[in-house]
Amino acid sequence: MMEYPSLASTGIGQLLGWLFELVPLRPFGLMKVSYVFALLALPLGLPLYFLQKAFGERYVLTNRNVQVWTARRTRMVSSVALADIADVVLEQHPGQVFYNASDIHLEAASGQRILTLKGVKDPGSFKNAITCTVDSRRMVQESLDQIAARS
Repeated sequence: MMEYPSLASTGIGQLLGWLFELVPLRPFGLMKVSYVFALLALPLGLPLYFLQKAFGERYVLTNRNVQVWTARRTRMVSSVALADIADVVLEQHPGQVFYNASDIHLEAASGQRILTLKGVKDPGSFKNAITCTVDSRRMVQESLDQIAARS
């Protein structure tokens, strides 16, 4: 599974997201008044989006680890083995609400954060995928250990 971070992964993106959620009024039950700021910020947001897609990062979940790659797929930035992950925690900052994004923290058994995936769009599904893959990997390893112990 692969995810690209949203603009909510950057400081400027979070500032824009915070600005877009600033005025919660909904006249006549329509969109929020502050969404007008999104139209005004389009000349800034659009280039940021394309720069991030060209020079940012992407997150990859495999059956063995969680990897962070450059967006152009030229090199791996970091990697964490599934066996090292004890917990997956979501943290949503105020500027990420507009984008429906959160940071995903992968934690070791000691409680130490071993990797942070910033600004993941629809983070619940990616968190669920990581959790299910970690659990599956643990069950497979336990089965392999049990088979090896029989010999």
